[in-house]
Amino acid sequence: MIWGVRDLSPWYDNKVAGDPIGEVWLSGDSSVVDTGPLTGKTLATVFQEHQEDLLGPTLHAQERFPLLMKVLFPQEKLSVQVHPGDAMAREHGEPHGKTECWYALDAKPGATVALGLHPGTTLAEVEASIENNTMEALLESVPIRKGEMIFVDAGTVHAIFPGVVVLETQQNSDMTYRLYDYGRPRELHLKDGLQAIRLHTDAGTVEPKPEPGDDTQAGSVRRELLVQSKYFRVDRTRFAEGNVTVKFSLPVRRQSQTGSVQLIFVAAGAGELHSNGEAPMHLRRGELAVVPACTADWSMTSSEPMEILRAVSE
Repeated sequence: MIWGVRDLSPWYDNKVAGDPIGEVWLSGDSSVVDTGPLTGKTLATVFQEHQEDLLGPTLHAQERFPLLMKVLFPQEKLSVQVHPGDAMAREHGEPHGKTECWYALDAKPGATVALGLHPGTTLAEVEASIENNTMEALLESVPIRKGEMIFVDAGTVHAIFPGVVVLETQQNSDMTYRLYDYGRPRELHLKDGLQAIRLHTDAGTVEPKPEPGDDTQAGSVRRELLVQSKYFRVDRTRFAEGNVTVKFSLPVRRQSQTGSVQLIFVAAGAGELHSNGEAPMHLRRGELAVVPACTADWSMTSSEPMEILRAVSE
């Protein structure tokens, strides 16, 4: 992608001489299983062959894996975009829209993102600003710091700017309408984009909340809820030292149902994931584990100070 980088270190070992890399997709259809009996299969194949075990009985009747988690590396400004909600997406033949959230894995001092429009802005003003190349003046600028979470519901006009490395969790949809691109010669999607815009949304920085009933807050582990939405929840667990084990089960909201897939991303450090007597899975920074719905309980043991984010499909 034209706004990406050619060196993904220290997160990944990839260096390229050609076109820049903008995103690393961790739970995309072409992501490949790295351990266990399904090694070598793509996530799309696992989804097709083991859908109920993967998603659980209440969610298995879906057209695709429900959540896409990816890491973004913006070296330049991303275009100003908007994603449709479920109703509009279905009008265009897609199963659902695209609500997402951004977690700042790293951020330089003064880093910002664009999130929504100035209060009182009209769609007519948006359209005129696109035509006269002044849309940036209508965008709300929001600071973003390392460790912060920003929620971006469908219909929010938004853009990510340089100076950050972002972990994005989203509904698994690639429906993006580009509204404005700073004069770069790329296609815009003005008709659909203007239709998708919601002038008032719930987007914004989300304050972390201690997990209810968590008795580890004062010790070597801190567990916090970062986002709770209609489509997913994301929580964070921080291990202050190595050789600490934390047991995980489905959040209370899900326990009345029959299981859900969980995505476990290592934001810092390293550790081992244990489940059902299987061989431990070694995980380090930048790696993702998929815990299927048929594995309700699992644990993580830190090898060093560690931070993990868990996304649970709702």
